[in-house]
This record gives sequence, structure tokens and C-alpha cells, in this order.
Amino acid sequence: MHKEHDMAHVEKVAEEGMTRRQSSVTHTAYTEVPVWQIRKTYTRQGFMGIFTSKYVFLCALFATMGGLLFGYDQGVVSITLVMPQFLEEFPEVSATASGAGFLKGLMTAMIELGAFIGAANQGWIADWISRKWSILIAGMIFIIGGVLQTASMSFPMLVVARFVGGIGVGMLAMVAPLYISEIAPPEIRGTLLVLQELSIVTGIVIAFYITYGRDDESLKSLAKIRQLPTSDERVQQEWFEIRSEVAYQKERQEAKHPGQDEPGFFNQTKLQLKLYGDCWKMPIYKRTQVAVGLMFFQQFVGINALIYYSPTLFATMGLDYEMQLTMSGVLNCCQVIACIWSLWGMDRFGRRKLLLGGGVCMFISHFVIAILVGKFNGKWTDNQPAAWTSVAFLLFFMLTFGATWGPIPWAMPAEIFPSSLRAKGCAYGTMSNWGNNFIIGLITPPMIQNIGFGTYVFFAIFCALALVWVYFLVPETNGRTLEQMDHVFKDKTTEEEMERRRRIEAEMIAETNAPQHLRAT
Repeated sequence: MHKEHDMAHVEKVAEEGMTRRQSSVTHTAYTEVPVWQIRKTYTRQGFMGIFTSKYVFLCALFATMGGLLFGYDQGVVSITLVMPQFLEEFPEVSATASGAGFLKGLMTAMIELGAFIGAANQGWIADWISRKWSILIAGMIFIIGGVLQTASMSFPMLVVARFVGGIGVGMLAMVAPLYISEIAPPEIRGTLLVLQELSIVTGIVIAFYITYGRDDESLKSLAKIRQLPTSDERVQQEWFEIRSEVAYQKERQEAKHPGQDEPGFFNQTKLQLKLYGDCWKMPIYKRTQVAVGLMFFQQFVGINALIYYSPTLFATMGLDYEMQLTMSGVLNCCQVIACIWSLWGMDRFGRRKLLLGGGVCMFISHFVIAILVGKFNGKWTDNQPAAWTSVAFLLFFMLTFGATWGPIPWAMPAEIFPSSLRAKGCAYGTMSNWGNNFIIGLITPPMIQNIGFGTYVFFAIFCALALVWVYFLVPETNGRTLEQMDHVFKDKTTEEEMERRRRIEAEMIAETNAPQHLRAT
């Protein structure tokens, strides 16, 4: 009687789960979900959940050390660009030098150009030698770049050194969110992915103030990450989900590119190039444009213009030298505070709402600052309230960005792609970040010098464009597992693919001594 009652209860839960899923994904052909995919949670949602997933939290924390180093580098640059000693050593970027605006932008932006190169290559490196070892290599490259920057005795050497360091930065920035997304429970994935941005902004403030295919091992690793025994039904459930998804994506890859998963440099190179191309084909292109677009707008709303050149911007608002440096530090402290808030807020409110709300607030900030700078520039001494109002809206912008557009573009690319293309998709997103970061670093000094308040108008326009783009093209991913993103993006799945996925799931469960609740269909 008890068994019959239990089975009836399981069938009832399954039927309710099927009904809910069918109603939420009416445009998705694949709605038949095995009973074992009805998920039980690992931990509490959001910030409080990290206290019951300490091992995952520590892994994520160390993975984002590269972000801390990059943030430190950003902070160092913004201060050194106005230090008399630095300007004496490298007169090419002093205010009196010919072409100083361009050379200052070039030196600042070289780290982003290097990061673009690093991110472009980290996609295949992370798939080739694993996430863990690619993090190690990236760290070594960053160390070499740091040594060269410290030893620089000429402007050309400094530029090259920043390029080398940037390669390591780009590799770390691409692989850290990828690694975190794959080890984190869905309840706290957003919270942990905030660590990448939190590490970057923490580094800025410090500167201112001075292996696949081994199933048994994979089960043990998953149990260790979740801090639960291998027999726990949640661990078993996720283990089957991950393995079946990997097997399914591998079969899809073989069907699309038959015979090219063979050993050999030529075959592997050709396959990797085709996988990069697959990111822009149906239906994955919808996810790739989200990854690339988020990073594009993250830069073109003006954040790194504020970080790199904040003392210069504060000077346009009438602040003296000491106050410029002081307020630059306060500016970045605001970003840290907001980013800490998002450890709770991202999983609480979701990605999409925060992006839209953040876009509105950033647009208002730039718009108000543009009006005040345009009206009172050169007359700040007699209009101190207007000057401090500009400063206040700049701080408001930073608080808004730190809570929304700062962490989310690092989080979403790592969670939206299928396993077979996740590394490549993250590489595209990170390349977009560094490529656009390079452009912003290059063009901001001439913009400030030549168009003044128009700089804020420029960034306000892109805040407005970001709002429109998010509203129409960015779906909500909060609370969904990595394996559920097909439903989030409403990918059309053929009957053949549905049957293939069901067959893989059934074979894996049959081959394994799975608990009874996983065998139910």
C-alpha cells in the first residue's frame, strides 16, 4: 500500500510539473520531461545559500582572483595617469606633450587589446586542457605582464607590457565565470557569478588605497562540490542531467560535423573553428548576441571611462587635485557597495529587471550631468551646488552600475550556452568586453578634451539603446538550471532530437544502479 501510495504521489507531482512546464514554454516543442528531472533544491536561494555551499564558494572565490588583479590594474592606472612622478618618467602622456590624449588612451587601452586576444584563445584552451589548468596558465601570463610593467623604462616597453598582462587578464576574465557557472547550484549561481565583478571592483579600491569523460570521478567531484554523499538523490539527479546533456550535445556535434572529432592537429583545429561558427547559427545565435550585446553595452554606458579617467572627469566639475583623487576613491567604493548588494539582489530580483532598472537610472545620471556640465563648465566656483549635484549623480551612476550592469554581463554568458559551446560562447562575450573596453579607453580622452559635456550625452544615448535591446532580446534566466536554457530561449526542438535526448537519458539510467525514483517514467 505504501509503495502504491508513493508511486501515485510521484505520478501526481510529475503530472503537475509537466503541466507547469507546458504552460510556461508553449513555443517549445520538447515538453516531455522525465520524472527524475523534477528538481529538489540544494540550498537556499541567493546570498544565504553560500553558507551551506562553502566549498563551491571557496572555489569561486579563488577563480575570480584574476578579476581582483585586473581591478587593481585599473585603479593603478587611473591614479598614475595624474601622478607628477609618472608624468616626468613618461612625458609622452603629459598634458603639454603633442598627441598626449591619443597616447594616454593607447597606453590605457592596450590591456584591453591584450585581453581581447586572451579571451579569443581561452575558449579552445579551456576545452582542451580543462578549466582548472587554463586558469593556471592565465595566471602565469598575467604575472609575466606585471613584471614587465614594473620593469618598464620607456613608454613603448610599458605599452607592450600592458598588452602581455592583458592577455592573462582576458583569459582569466573569460574562464572564471565559465568555471563558476558549471560548479554552482542554480539557487546561488547568480550570487557566485557576482564574485567576478566584485573581485574587479574590490581590486580597484585596493589600488586606490593601497577533465571530462570519467563518470565515477565526476560523481565524486560533484558530491564534494555539493558537500553531500554520492548517494544523495539530488546529487544523483544532477549527475544524470549533466552526463545526458554532455552526451546529447556530443551526438549533435557529431551529426553536424561528422568524422571531425578525430585526433590530429588538422581535424581538431578545423572542428574548433566550426564550433566557433556554430555560435552564430540557428538557434544558438540568440544566446551569442545576448553574450556579446551585454558586454558591448556594459562598456558603452561609460563605466570604464569613469574608472580610467575619473580624476579628469572630476576636474571638469571644478574639483581641485586632492579632491579629484579622494572622490575617485569614493566613486569606486560605491561600486563595491552596490556589487555586494547584488550578491543578494541578482538571485532575488532576476537579471532582466535589474538590467532594465539600471539602464533607466544610468540614463538619468548621464543626462543630468550633461546638462550641468554644459551649463556651468568653467563657472563651478560660483555654482558649487551645481558642481556637487554633478558629483552626486556620478556616484549614483556608479551605485546603479555596480548593482546591475556591472555583475550581470559577467554572469549571463556563462549560464546560457549548451555544454558543447559554452566555452566558445563565453569567449565571444569576453572578447566583446575587451574589444569594446579597448575602444572606450582609446576614445575617452579625446572626447573629454574636444566635446566636453557631449561625452555624457554620448553615454546617455547608449544607456537608452541598452534599455530597448534588453526589453526585446534578453530573456530571464534566474532560477533555471544550465540544462533548461533551451526552454528559456524557446529553441525549437525537432521530434528526432527529442527522441535522441529521451534515449540517452533512458540508457544512462538503465546502465547505472540508479535509485527507484530516478527510474520512474
